[in-house]
Amino acid sequence: MAFAPGHIALNVTDLARSTAFYRTVFAFDVVAERADGDRRFAFLGQDGTLVLTLWEQSAGTFATDRPGLHHLSFEVADIDAVRRAETVLRGLGVDFAYDGIVPHGEGAASGGVFFTDPDGVRLEIYTPTGADVAPAPTPAAPTCGFF
Repeated sequence: MAFAPGHIALNVTDLARSTAFYRTVFAFDVVAERADGDRRFAFLGQDGTLVLTLWEQSAGTFATDRPGLHHLSFEVADIDAVRRAETVLRGLGVDFAYDGIVPHGEGAASGGVFFTDPDGVRLEIYTPTGADVAPAPTPAAPTCGFF
């Protein structure tokens, strides 16, 4: 039996804010949504494929000190796509884990930008090559560990 990742589902505190954020950063389309009533959600996709579902079912911020999700990672084709994403993110005023594009580790060509969404969920946009333009920010540990 073979498995492949399906969509990602996140609880959010403000559906409109999170929908706008993910649409702006990732250029997702709204596949379906219910923005009123007590069961609010948005299904976001790209090229006809469901990628992310948002459920307004939370309060507070993402808890990094509890078991569960560590971070979400999205791969892009090349370093130029990472640079474009970084520009969009800076325009939104997001919190970055590191300053700019960084490699996944010392000597690694892969890497990208590491940041949080409006609810504090840790995110990564990376490319397999071309990110070896700066030193790795965390010696002897993977950058995606958000140490």
